Amino acid sequence: MRTQQTRTQPTMTVPTTMPTRVPIPMLRGCGILPPYLLQRLAQNDDPRIAAAAAASLRVDTDLRGTRDVRAARADRPGGPVTQGGLIPPHLQARTQPVPPTATAPRAAAGRAKAQRSVYDAAGGTSLPGTLKRKEGGRKVTDVSINEAYTGLGDTWSLYYRCFGRDSLDGHGLPLVASVHYGQRYDNAFWDGAQMVFGDGDGVIFNRFTASVDVIGHELSHGFTQYTAGLIYLAQSGALNESISDVFGSLVKQRTLKQTADEADWLIGEGLFTAKVEGVALRSMKAPGTAYDDDQLGKDPQPADMDHYDDLPHDADHDNGGVHINSGIPNRAFYLAATGIGGNAWEKPGQIWYDTVTEGSLPKDCDFATFATATVAAAEKRYGSGAESEAVQQAWTTVKVLG
Repeated sequence: MRTQQTRTQPTMTVPTTMPTRVPIPMLRGCGILPPYLLQRLAQNDDPRIAAAAAASLRVDTDLRGTRDVRAARADRPGGPVTQGGLIPPHLQARTQPVPPTATAPRAAAGRAKAQRSVYDAAGGTSLPGTLKRKEGGRKVTDVSINEAYTGLGDTWSLYYRCFGRDSLDGHGLPLVASVHYGQRYDNAFWDGAQMVFGDGDGVIFNRFTASVDVIGHELSHGFTQYTAGLIYLAQSGALNESISDVFGSLVKQRTLKQTADEADWLIGEGLFTAKVEGVALRSMKAPGTAYDDDQLGKDPQPADMDHYDDLPHDADHDNGGVHINSGIPNRAFYLAATGIGGNAWEKPGQIWYDTVTEGSLPKDCDFATFATATVAAAEKRYGSGAESEAVQQAWTTVKVLG
């Protein structure tokens, strides 16, 4: 187990009152909550909601910048692109695919074991905090610690039992989480090395350990970090978000033993309090329908390319709409999974896993490139039959192909 080092983060202070308009900081990286939701809530008339959202945004700025650095330093085989030529290195790095050697070897069944540790930040901002439960330890009285511990295990189990991958990096990376981060912190995210969970503000959001798909989603950013390394911008960023939604949903479905037809395909169900008119943060089945609330606005996700939101590629616009346009590839996976039938973590999940780990995706991959790669992955593993036809039809329905 790796040695934990205390990392001091910016102090998070939630004021009791807020001005009518608060400055919205620039965001980098990502968490389960889209920045546009927090930005909207930071303008809320209720000072409790506005204060919590504004404070969460301020902390996110530095925390997620740290994640960018860690992701860039991820121990991916092949390392940085250094060859010379007309194209400068920083542009080569954008487009260079992670080589096939980056694919981790398939772990031998029954030999690997999850290595989990859950810490309590106790309302502070120093990570990881105090160790409260480690691998094999008994349940504690703190529900957030137990939920985080279980969610880490469920995610590890999906990757290992279904795809033969030993943890996020394929080589037994310990899974670390810190709960009770900050005061009424509205988010949960993978910071490039570990999971961080806030308790929510108690008015709009509940605790962020309550949804296992949220845990699976954020940990899957680590999976993408160690494999395709998709740039968090525009369509490649939306694919990055979608891949996390896909595998987060698979964690939930497998835990509940639901087939593709039985699953609700919601991401973040249970995060909203009863005061919110909405069922979840996102719906993979029906993008744009997850919520419609006076305080949050309406779910902005498009369901096909006819409604693609071509936003400026900056932090003020969600890095080109990475949380918004992810609804398109999300729906494509839902359609492929229900078209194939059975358990989504089996054939459909395997096709998406093969696509991400195969090693030929450019880091700035667009929707069409990814879609074509999934069809090829389906044909390679299952032949030119029902599986590849379902995948092709899914991408055609959302108007990415054809």
